[in-house]
Amino acid sequence: MISTEKLATVPAEPGVYQFLNAAGEVIYIGKAKSLRQRVRSYFLETRAAEAKTDTLVREAVAVSTILVDNDREALALENNLIKQIQPRFNVLLRDDKTYPYIKLTVSEKYPRIYVTRRLKKDGSAYYGPYFPGGLAYRIARLIHRYFLVPSCTVDLARAHPRPCLEYYIQRCQGPCVPGLTTEERYTQAVRDVKMFLEGRHGDLVRVLRDRMQKASDGERFEEAAACRDLISTVEQLQEKQKVAAAEGDDRDVFAHHQEGPLVAVNVFHMRRGRVLDRREFFWENQELFDASDFFSSLLKQIYLEQQYIPAFVHIPVDFEDRSLLEELLSEKRGHKVEILTPQRGQKRALLELAEKNAAHSFDQRFRILKPSARAILEALQEALGLAEPPGRIECFDVSHFQGADPVASMVVWENGKMKKAGYRKFILRTVKGNDDFASMREVVGRRCRRLQEEHQPLPGLMLIDGGVGQLHAAAEALEKLGIINQPLASIAKKEEILYVLGKESEPIRLDPHSPVLHLMQQVRDESHRFAVSFHRHRRDSRRLRSELCEIPGVGEKTARKLLENFGGLEAIRSASEEDLQRILPRRQAALVREFLAKATTPSPPNA
Repeated sequence: MISTEKLATVPAEPGVYQFLNAAGEVIYIGKAKSLRQRVRSYFLETRAAEAKTDTLVREAVAVSTILVDNDREALALENNLIKQIQPRFNVLLRDDKTYPYIKLTVSEKYPRIYVTRRLKKDGSAYYGPYFPGGLAYRIARLIHRYFLVPSCTVDLARAHPRPCLEYYIQRCQGPCVPGLTTEERYTQAVRDVKMFLEGRHGDLVRVLRDRMQKASDGERFEEAAACRDLISTVEQLQEKQKVAAAEGDDRDVFAHHQEGPLVAVNVFHMRRGRVLDRREFFWENQELFDASDFFSSLLKQIYLEQQYIPAFVHIPVDFEDRSLLEELLSEKRGHKVEILTPQRGQKRALLELAEKNAAHSFDQRFRILKPSARAILEALQEALGLAEPPGRIECFDVSHFQGADPVASMVVWENGKMKKAGYRKFILRTVKGNDDFASMREVVGRRCRRLQEEHQPLPGLMLIDGGVGQLHAAAEALEKLGIINQPLASIAKKEEILYVLGKESEPIRLDPHSPVLHLMQQVRDESHRFAVSFHRHRRDSRRLRSELCEIPGVGEKTARKLLENFGGLEAIRSASEEDLQRILPRRQAALVREFLAKATTPSPPNA
């Protein structure tokens, strides 16, 4: 416990305080208008008994403070320090899932669009967030179709001999191949995309009408028809937004369900009066749960760094610094933000609905209710940023022993289960020694070349067992075959981190309980098992063949024939001469039987 003398040295100004334990670790971070008054309040004998505070006071042996100018600065600093240090007694928002944005890489010569969940200071323009998450992907597909601005991962800094499939199905202008488009035409499409994403639909329609008229006057009727179709699409979207805008306010509704240290929180995102999406959070370490403190910390961590803030936030309990957080969020939003605790009427009914969903989420998470295969696929699509749920996943792994007998495997997951009929084994032909990258390049190249030759569709997702190096090796094989937009990801074994091609700088750390992670692990582990099993079989077969080749008159082909028919050396030893004669000539069968009989006869004891 902190001594009275130390408490007397705490300043009376606003700031942030940190309690430290005997090991010097920060165990709790808080903020206060008067640090001295707030810190002393923990140690008053008249304080009401609370499990969390009592435990905190017993463990704390020191307090450090950081002074700031006002309450608002203290609140922001407290939030940043909690995220950075992650003290044990603070509520920590470990689920870093955010809603997707559309990223326009305006700093590139030929800008492209991507759906991303992370905002970076990289010179790109970001639009969003979009609710629900799938809306961002639908908008991206619309941009591909009508504006011909792609989301590919092709290196546009160099010329390519031919464009990808997206060009041929008219989803891209083909800037990767010289002569297919011009810089001026591409820049014009990017300007249109910017107006579309910024919501300047009226300006965009006027520009398109002018462009359509000029194309018509110049008898470029195909270009005029494309402008006409795009005008129709933009006007339809504009009308939908007008209707939606008149239907209500934007609000987020929070509710929770708690049993012991386990907590599930649900958030309903309402936009223009409609519930567009639901978000889940889970905690397993809230032994000293206090709802007011919990929601105070949770709202700060969610909204202080979020770009979009709704007009209303509904929570089940009030908390101490609610008015200060309202003020800070209102300033950030540019309009008033209210944090409310509804007691009656329709808003209370909505809060109760969120509570019901939180209880259901609790059951699914902590009582192990397995979600449907379709729900897992949709979650996988959202987690990896895929254009559509992958109906078929092909996973590749490489196996060898210190570079000897290198082999590879491919396993297939399709329609909710492993499809063993689709499994494939590969004996590596071009790789010598221990080179996992070259091995992965060979096996993925061979697989995709075979699919091209047989005019078979590529899988919804190719999964690589390994890290970024193996992922890039597989990508090189695809690019060599002219396959550009194949969804490709890898999963690292120890860290269980997912890397998606084109987004390697944004590795995906899924929750350990996530069904998506469990699916990826299941497919990866099966691929690893299949590769190791094949490698061991090859290695054992080679060793047995070498032993059989020691028999006079038996060569490599005969040894292989014996192993294929009998399965192993022990089975060959126990076979009769008649059994051997079924696959070998009589004289050769006699030699094999005689040699193996001598090899199994024990030597006489020394005299």
